[in-house]
Amino acid sequence: MVTLSTSGFGLVAALAWNSLIQEFINSYIKKMLPMSAGLISLLIYAIIITTLAVTITLQLSRLLQKLENKPENKEKE
Repeated sequence: MVTLSTSGFGLVAALAWNSLIQEFINSYIKKMLPMSAGLISLLIYAIIITTLAVTITLQLSRLLQKLENKPENKEKE
């Protein structure tokens, strides 16, 4: 049940970030680029989302590795 709740909150947070990044691109980036900048703004959006996803995944992996290597876990073995 905890995993399901965590996944639900993660989805809501991802949608909130999605909206924020889209609004940022629409408000600031598109104004700086020419009228035919739809493809460029989508590329910028994809790069931002990919960077966030990779960064968060790496941080979570490192945290999990640290938690698995705690001395408490080694004593039980």
